[in-house]
Amino acid sequence: MQIADLLRAVAAEPAATALLLDVDGTLAPIVQRPGDASVPAATRSELQRLHGRYGLVACVSGRPGVEARRVVGVPELTYVGEHGLELVSEAQAWSSRIAAFANGVAREAERKPLTVSFHFRRDADEESAVRELEGVAERARAAGLRPRWGRKVLEVRPPVDADKGTAVRALLARAQLRRALYAGDDATDLDGFAALDGLELGVRLAVASDESPPGLREAADVVVRDPAELLEVLREL
Repeated sequence: MQIADLLRAVAAEPAATALLLDVDGTLAPIVQRPGDASVPAATRSELQRLHGRYGLVACVSGRPGVEARRVVGVPELTYVGEHGLELVSEAQAWSSRIAAFANGVAREAERKPLTVSFHFRRDADEESAVRELEGVAERARAAGLRPRWGRKVLEVRPPVDADKGTAVRALLARAQLRRALYAGDDATDLDGFAALDGLELGVRLAVASDESPPGLREAADVVVRDPAELLEVLREL
Protein backbone atom coordinates (compact mmCIF):
# COMPACT_ATOMS: atom_id res chain seq x y z
CA MET A 1 0.00 0.00 0.00
CA GLN A 2 0.99 3.62 -0.51
CA ILE A 3 1.45 5.74 2.62
CA ALA A 4 -1.80 7.64 2.04
CA ASP A 5 -3.68 4.35 1.67
CA LEU A 6 -2.18 3.01 4.92
CA LEU A 7 -3.24 6.10 6.85
CA ARG A 8 -6.73 5.95 5.36
CA ALA A 9 -6.93 2.30 6.43
CA VAL A 10 -5.97 3.25 10.00
CA ALA A 11 -8.54 6.06 10.10
CA ALA A 12 -11.30 3.97 8.52
CA GLU A 13 -12.19 2.11 11.73
CA PRO A 14 -10.93 4.26 14.61
CA ALA A 15 -13.01 2.61 17.34
CA ALA A 16 -11.41 -0.74 16.46
CA THR A 17 -7.86 0.63 16.22
CA ALA A 18 -5.05 1.41 18.67
CA LEU A 19 -2.50 4.21 18.34
CA LEU A 20 0.66 3.20 20.23
CA LEU A 21 3.27 5.92 20.55
CA ASP A 22 6.79 6.23 21.91
CA VAL A 23 7.47 9.52 23.71
CA ASP A 24 11.07 10.81 23.50
CA GLY A 25 12.15 11.43 19.93
CA THR A 26 8.67 10.55 18.66
CA LEU A 27 6.11 12.81 20.34
CA ALA A 28 8.67 14.98 22.15
CA PRO A 29 11.79 16.35 20.44
CA ILE A 30 15.10 15.04 21.77
CA VAL A 31 16.78 17.47 24.16
CA GLN A 32 20.16 17.58 25.88
CA ARG A 33 18.71 16.85 29.33
CA PRO A 34 15.91 14.24 29.53
CA GLY A 35 14.22 16.18 32.32
CA ASP A 36 13.67 19.11 29.96
CA ALA A 37 11.67 17.11 27.39
CA SER A 38 8.11 18.16 26.63
CA VAL A 39 5.47 17.37 24.02
CA PRO A 40 4.52 20.53 22.09
CA ALA A 41 1.11 22.05 22.78
CA ALA A 42 -0.13 21.38 19.23
CA THR A 43 0.68 17.68 19.57
CA ARG A 44 -1.05 17.54 22.95
CA SER A 45 -4.20 18.96 21.41
CA GLU A 46 -4.08 16.38 18.64
CA LEU A 47 -3.62 13.54 21.15
CA GLN A 48 -6.68 14.74 23.07
CA ARG A 49 -8.71 14.66 19.85
CA LEU A 50 -7.46 11.18 18.97
CA HIS A 51 -8.26 9.89 22.46
CA GLY A 52 -11.91 10.66 21.84
CA ARG A 53 -11.86 8.96 18.45
CA TYR A 54 -9.76 5.77 18.72
CA GLY A 55 -10.28 2.56 20.64
CA LEU A 56 -6.97 3.10 22.44
CA VAL A 57 -4.30 5.80 22.46
CA ALA A 58 -1.32 4.68 24.55
CA CYS A 59 2.22 5.88 25.16
CA VAL A 60 4.81 3.12 25.51
CA SER A 61 7.94 4.73 26.91
CA GLY A 62 11.35 4.01 28.34
CA ARG A 63 10.53 6.51 31.07
CA PRO A 64 8.50 5.50 34.10
CA GLY A 65 4.83 5.76 33.27
CA VAL A 66 4.19 8.66 35.65
CA GLU A 67 7.08 10.57 34.09
CA ALA A 68 5.86 9.85 30.56
CA ARG A 69 2.45 11.21 31.57
CA ARG A 70 4.09 14.42 32.77
CA VAL A 71 6.10 14.88 29.58
CA VAL A 72 3.13 14.19 27.31
CA GLY A 73 0.73 16.26 29.37
CA VAL A 74 -2.45 14.40 28.36
CA PRO A 75 -3.41 12.41 31.48
CA GLU A 76 -6.40 10.65 29.91
CA LEU A 77 -4.17 8.51 27.66
CA THR A 78 -2.89 5.08 28.71
CA TYR A 79 0.77 4.95 29.77
CA VAL A 80 3.16 2.01 30.07
CA GLY A 81 6.67 2.82 31.25
CA GLU A 82 10.14 1.33 31.41
CA HIS A 83 9.79 -0.55 28.11
CA GLY A 84 6.95 -2.70 29.41
CA LEU A 85 8.67 -3.75 32.64
CA GLU A 86 5.93 -2.00 34.62
CA LEU A 87 3.51 -4.69 33.43
CA VAL A 88 5.68 -7.56 34.72
CA SER A 89 5.46 -8.15 38.46
CA GLU A 90 8.80 -9.97 38.79
CA ALA A 91 10.71 -6.91 37.55
CA GLN A 92 10.16 -5.16 40.89
CA ALA A 93 12.30 -7.75 42.67
CA TRP A 94 15.34 -6.43 40.76
CA SER A 95 14.88 -2.79 41.70
CA SER A 96 17.41 -2.75 44.54
CA ARG A 97 20.03 -4.62 42.49
CA ILE A 98 19.64 -2.12 39.64
CA ALA A 99 20.11 0.73 42.12
CA ALA A 100 23.17 -0.94 43.65
CA PHE A 101 24.69 -1.40 40.20
CA ALA A 102 24.16 2.30 39.41
CA ASN A 103 25.86 3.22 42.70
CA GLY A 104 28.95 1.33 41.55
CA VAL A 105 29.32 3.28 38.30
CA ALA A 106 31.31 6.51 38.50
CA ARG A 107 29.10 8.31 35.99
CA GLU A 108 25.94 10.38 36.20
CA ALA A 109 22.90 8.15 35.73
CA GLU A 110 19.22 8.60 35.08
CA ARG A 111 17.76 6.38 37.80
CA LYS A 112 14.33 4.85 37.39
CA PRO A 113 12.46 2.37 39.58
CA LEU A 114 13.27 -0.63 37.37
CA THR A 115 16.17 0.46 35.12
CA VAL A 116 19.08 2.86 34.96
CA SER A 117 20.23 4.88 31.94
CA PHE A 118 23.66 6.32 31.21
CA HIS A 119 23.35 9.12 28.66
CA PHE A 120 26.30 10.42 26.66
CA ARG A 121 24.61 13.03 24.44
CA ARG A 122 26.34 15.85 26.32
CA ASP A 123 29.80 14.26 26.32
CA ALA A 124 32.37 16.27 24.35
CA ASP A 125 34.17 13.06 23.34
CA GLU A 126 31.48 10.54 22.42
CA GLU A 127 33.95 7.87 21.32
CA SER A 128 35.57 7.92 24.73
CA ALA A 129 32.16 7.81 26.39
CA VAL A 130 31.13 4.77 24.35
CA ARG A 131 34.35 2.95 25.27
CA GLU A 132 33.70 3.69 28.93
CA LEU A 133 30.10 2.50 28.70
CA GLU A 134 31.08 -0.66 26.84
CA GLY A 135 32.91 -1.55 30.05
CA VAL A 136 29.78 -0.71 32.04
CA ALA A 137 27.78 -3.00 29.75
CA GLU A 138 30.21 -5.85 30.37
CA ARG A 139 29.93 -5.33 34.12
CA ALA A 140 26.15 -5.36 33.83
CA ARG A 141 26.18 -8.68 31.98
CA ALA A 142 28.54 -10.13 34.57
CA ALA A 143 26.09 -9.04 37.28
CA GLY A 144 23.25 -10.88 35.56
CA LEU A 145 21.64 -7.71 34.19
CA ARG A 146 20.78 -6.81 30.60
CA PRO A 147 22.42 -3.79 28.96
CA ARG A 148 20.87 -2.28 25.84
CA TRP A 149 22.03 0.59 23.66
CA GLY A 150 19.76 3.35 22.38
CA ARG A 151 20.07 6.87 21.00
CA LYS A 152 23.12 8.22 22.85
CA VAL A 153 22.32 6.07 25.87
CA LEU A 154 23.15 2.77 27.52
CA GLU A 155 20.30 1.35 29.55
CA VAL A 156 20.71 -1.43 32.10
CA ARG A 157 17.64 -3.57 32.83
CA PRO A 158 16.74 -6.59 34.93
CA PRO A 159 16.89 -10.03 33.25
CA VAL A 160 13.14 -10.12 32.72
CA ASP A 161 11.49 -10.93 29.41
CA ALA A 162 9.66 -7.66 28.88
CA ASP A 163 10.00 -5.02 26.20
CA LYS A 164 7.86 -2.64 24.17
CA GLY A 165 6.64 -5.61 22.16
CA THR A 166 5.28 -7.44 25.18
CA ALA A 167 3.68 -4.17 26.31
CA VAL A 168 2.01 -3.68 22.93
CA ARG A 169 0.65 -7.22 22.90
CA ALA A 170 -0.70 -6.82 26.45
CA LEU A 171 -2.39 -3.51 25.62
CA LEU A 172 -4.00 -4.86 22.45
CA ALA A 173 -5.22 -7.99 24.24
CA ARG A 174 -6.67 -5.95 27.10
CA ALA A 175 -8.51 -3.64 24.69
CA GLN A 176 -9.45 -6.55 22.37
CA LEU A 177 -8.15 -4.71 19.31
CA ARG A 178 -6.67 -6.26 16.16
CA ARG A 179 -5.74 -3.06 14.33
CA ALA A 180 -2.90 -0.74 15.37
CA LEU A 181 -0.38 1.89 14.39
CA TYR A 182 2.89 1.98 16.33
CA ALA A 183 5.27 4.96 16.10
CA GLY A 184 8.83 5.06 17.45
CA ASP A 185 12.35 6.28 16.82
CA ASP A 186 14.82 3.94 18.54
CA ALA A 187 16.07 0.36 18.72
CA THR A 188 13.60 -0.53 21.48
CA ASP A 189 10.75 0.43 19.15
CA LEU A 190 11.65 -2.41 16.81
CA ASP A 191 10.13 -4.67 19.46
CA GLY A 192 6.93 -2.63 19.20
CA PHE A 193 6.99 -2.96 15.42
CA ALA A 194 7.35 -6.76 15.67
CA ALA A 195 4.36 -6.98 18.01
CA LEU A 196 2.07 -5.87 15.16
CA ASP A 197 2.82 -9.02 13.17
CA GLY A 198 -0.33 -11.05 12.55
CA LEU A 199 -2.82 -8.26 13.21
CA GLU A 200 -5.70 -7.49 10.89
CA LEU A 201 -3.95 -4.15 10.27
CA GLY A 202 -0.50 -3.20 11.55
CA VAL A 203 1.20 0.04 10.50
CA ARG A 204 4.76 0.73 11.64
CA LEU A 205 5.84 4.36 11.64
CA ALA A 206 9.49 5.34 12.11
CA VAL A 207 10.60 8.79 13.22
CA ALA A 208 13.99 8.43 11.55
CA SER A 209 16.99 10.71 11.98
CA ASP A 210 20.75 10.48 11.55
CA GLU A 211 20.80 8.73 14.94
CA SER A 212 18.34 6.02 13.92
CA PRO A 213 19.44 2.45 14.71
CA PRO A 214 20.11 -0.03 11.92
CA GLY A 215 16.93 -1.54 10.54
CA LEU A 216 14.45 1.06 11.79
CA ARG A 217 13.70 2.60 8.37
CA GLU A 218 13.65 -0.79 6.70
CA ALA A 219 11.13 -2.19 9.21
CA ALA A 220 8.76 0.77 8.84
CA ASP A 221 5.76 1.20 6.58
CA VAL A 222 5.82 4.99 7.02
CA VAL A 223 8.87 7.17 7.70
CA VAL A 224 8.91 10.77 8.94
CA ARG A 225 11.89 12.93 9.84
CA ASP A 226 10.96 14.31 13.25
CA PRO A 227 8.15 14.84 15.79
CA ALA A 228 6.87 17.82 13.78
CA GLU A 229 6.28 15.58 10.75
CA LEU A 230 4.66 12.98 13.00
CA LEU A 231 2.20 15.65 14.12
CA GLU A 232 1.17 16.14 10.50
CA VAL A 233 0.50 12.39 10.25
CA LEU A 234 -1.58 12.43 13.43
CA ARG A 235 -3.68 15.23 11.96
CA GLU A 236 -4.62 12.91 9.10
CA LEU A 237 -5.99 10.33 11.53
